[in-house]
Amino acid sequence: MKRLLFIFLLMVSGSSYALDYRQLSDPKQQESYETLTSELRCLVCQNQTIGDSNAELAADLRRQVYEMLEQGKSKEEIVQFMTDRYGDFVLYKPPFKGKTSVLWIAPVVFLLMGLIAVFVFIRRKKAAAILHSDPGTLQRDVEKQKKIRSLLEKGDRS
Repeated sequence: MKRLLFIFLLMVSGSSYALDYRQLSDPKQQESYETLTSELRCLVCQNQTIGDSNAELAADLRRQVYEMLEQGKSKEEIVQFMTDRYGDFVLYKPPFKGKTSVLWIAPVVFLLMGLIAVFVFIRRKKAAAILHSDPGTLQRDVEKQKKIRSLLEKGDRS
C-alpha cells in the first residue's frame, strides 16, 4: 500500500511542472531563456511563470521566447515584444508608471490603513475600559501609583 501511495505521489507531483524544456546551443542564450521563462507571467494561470505552467498559452509563449532567442533577439527586445502584445501584466515586476502605480502603492496604503485601524481600535478599547470601570477601581489604581512613586523616591534617597 505504501508503494502504491508513493508511486501515485510521484506521478501527481511530476505532472505539476511544465514538460517541454528547450536547449539552446549558446549558454548565454540558454541562460536568457531560463531567465525569461521565470520572469514572464502566464496570462491564464493563477500567478505562475510561463516556465512553471502547463497551459497551452504558456507553451506557446515559451516557444515564442525560444524562437526569438534563436533569431538573435536580446532579452530586452523579447520583453518589449511581450509587453507590447500583452501589457505590463505579463511581467512579474512591472515598471513603476501611471498604469501600474496602483500595483506598487496599494499594498503600502492597505498596510497603513490596517495599522491605523488597529491603533484606533486599541485606543477605543482602552477608553471604553476606563469609562466602564467602577470609580473605586480607578481610585485604587491612583493610590497604588502614588504608593509606588513614594517607595521609589525613598529608595533613591538611601
